[in-house]
Amino acid sequence: MKRAVSISIGSSKRNKAVEVTLLGEKISIERIGTDGDMEAAALKFQELDGTVDAFGVGGADLGALADGKWYPFYSVNPMVRFIKKTPLVDGGGLKNTLENKAPAFLDEKIGEYINSRGRKVLVTVGVDRWGLSKSFVEAGYETVFGDLMFGLDIPIAIHKISQLKTVAALLMPIAGRLPFAWIYPTGEKQEKRTPKWEKYYQWATVIAGDCHYIKRNMPYDMQGKVIVTNTTTPEDVETFRKAGIKYLITTTPVLEGRSFGTNMMEAALVALSGKGRPLTWDELSEMIAKLGFEPQLQELN
Repeated sequence: MKRAVSISIGSSKRNKAVEVTLLGEKISIERIGTDGDMEAAALKFQELDGTVDAFGVGGADLGALADGKWYPFYSVNPMVRFIKKTPLVDGGGLKNTLENKAPAFLDEKIGEYINSRGRKVLVTVGVDRWGLSKSFVEAGYETVFGDLMFGLDIPIAIHKISQLKTVAALLMPIAGRLPFAWIYPTGEKQEKRTPKWEKYYQWATVIAGDCHYIKRNMPYDMQGKVIVTNTTTPEDVETFRKAGIKYLITTTPVLEGRSFGTNMMEAALVALSGKGRPLTWDELSEMIAKLGFEPQLQELN
């Protein structure tokens, strides 16, 4: 049986292991959290290197790909320094293939609802999800990109993807050298919620992006909103339900009650392929088509 493991610097409370059959083959999918401890993650990668078919980097990215330019996160690289044999992915491939399908999926499933409330989307951090950001723009949405707000706590909204491109070019070389915990919630910080930027949450019909960014600053009243995200536990779903969220769309499949991160699912596809290396975007797209993967819709209220 193939085995894919995501080692995450996120909370161990979100750990999960499932066995699924994909394209007729059984595969074990497991997420292991280290509660913000990058060195513990590095040692776990070292322990399992060569014994599993693919690794995912969870709770962190190796870098961000914005408008074709790669911006590395230097503080994350030491976490993967011991890996010599097992192929490694951070989910960037699925962010630029599977996630691009989300706006078209929304139109197909709940387009009338979206249009009645206004085609307006808040993308928490657009640089982190360039493919998703671009696809919302191409689908005719009014956009707010919250990169400065959610990533750096600077109260400035970005309204155009051309502005986002400029911000990425100016700030990502600097942000990439900051400790990763300064720009993304890790460990126990993932469980904290401090409502903020409510004006933009309430303006938007759709709030899209990383689940931790969305939850961390989400107002308590989110009646009628639509969430587009990836990694969700049953507890996350209940949080969204209590806040009044109308629809939850996860860009990765729901397996045994939860959706896994893009890094975990990309690692699963790498393991399944048997190629022993990360897959190209074309190869990922081909596998996604074969598997029939598409976003998942849940009506919460």
